[in-house]
Amino acid sequence: MYDVIIIGGGPSGASAGRRAGKLGLNTLLLEKEEFPRYKPCGGGLSKHAISYLDFELPQDIIEWEVTGAKVFFKNQLIEAHKDYCLSVIVSRCMFDNLLLEKAKETGIEVHTGEKVLHCREMPEYVEIETNRGTYRAKFAIVAEGAHGIIKTCVRPVDTKEEYGICVVTEIPADEKEIEERLGKAIELHFGVADGGYGWVFPHRTYYSVGIGGVVKALPHPREAMLEFLKFTGFSENCKLHGHKIPWGGLKRRVAGSRVLLSGDAAGFVDSFSGEGLAYAISSGQFAAEVIAGICQCDGKIKDLKKYENLCQAEFGTHLKYSLMFSRIMHHFPDKTFKIFTSSEKMIDKYLDVADFKINYKDYLRWSLLNFKLR
Repeated sequence: MYDVIIIGGGPSGASAGRRAGKLGLNTLLLEKEEFPRYKPCGGGLSKHAISYLDFELPQDIIEWEVTGAKVFFKNQLIEAHKDYCLSVIVSRCMFDNLLLEKAKETGIEVHTGEKVLHCREMPEYVEIETNRGTYRAKFAIVAEGAHGIIKTCVRPVDTKEEYGICVVTEIPADEKEIEERLGKAIELHFGVADGGYGWVFPHRTYYSVGIGGVVKALPHPREAMLEFLKFTGFSENCKLHGHKIPWGGLKRRVAGSRVLLSGDAAGFVDSFSGEGLAYAISSGQFAAEVIAGICQCDGKIKDLKKYENLCQAEFGTHLKYSLMFSRIMHHFPDKTFKIFTSSEKMIDKYLDVADFKINYKDYLRWSLLNFKLR
């Protein structure tokens, strides 16, 4: 009988595992893939996300530093920069593997290559069935990402109105070429995918290029991606990878009687930018802390509700207004993005949102006041 079983070894599951191990919980982490493994993602890791790590990020993990953004809308381009690093670019293959290794350092039991098939909440324990056997624990944390179905033991799967779709690829290039095109900026292209955007991110030896948007607005995502590659000057002869991104800010159930959902499985993603690493890491840590409080302090099962309160206090309002901001921007794209890309000041202020210095609510209020004054 474990104290907690964690399903998924990505950033949220690994962060939960590290925190659980440091808190002395008898922990089992189950991951269906063998690590390191490929993960389709732009790889942007904000300073806000890094702030949740309780260890120094190794320099060899960092492939690029970002201080600003080049924002495109139709024939308009606005570029804005801060005088400090906003985020770093990492390979998710290497970063995720690092987090899992850091979790192992705490002495928890980790099984890779073991797929979870079912999770059942019982009155006294949780039963986890895998392709190798059956395990029991007092509690479970489901950190399986957006694609998994184990979370259905707590809530239904998302409908097509509750998630977006992304297509991403890697374009090989040398560092000098990437430096000349992007410098210390990322490219964001609005107006190329309804409900989302296209991006070009710098890595050490390649560009990460992708588009993401509303499922209904991307009935042919492959064709849309190929068109974007052509538009941004890249070869269309490359391997494409697709994945789902849940819209954050929606009201979802994230706690069962003995199971907590974290990260993408809980829907903790910025609906406008698609950023989810900060919320994956922090929610995984919160989940482990709440379970430790119950196991070690004679707490009651109902104390699992503290998890929702912690997540809400930390980033709930931010995600709620990210959804509101995204809906406003994409409902009237010609008007709103024309305003958004009308001045360097608008982008510069948005970079404060990305840096978590202000939230979307503050940015909306500032934008409305600024537009009214103009």
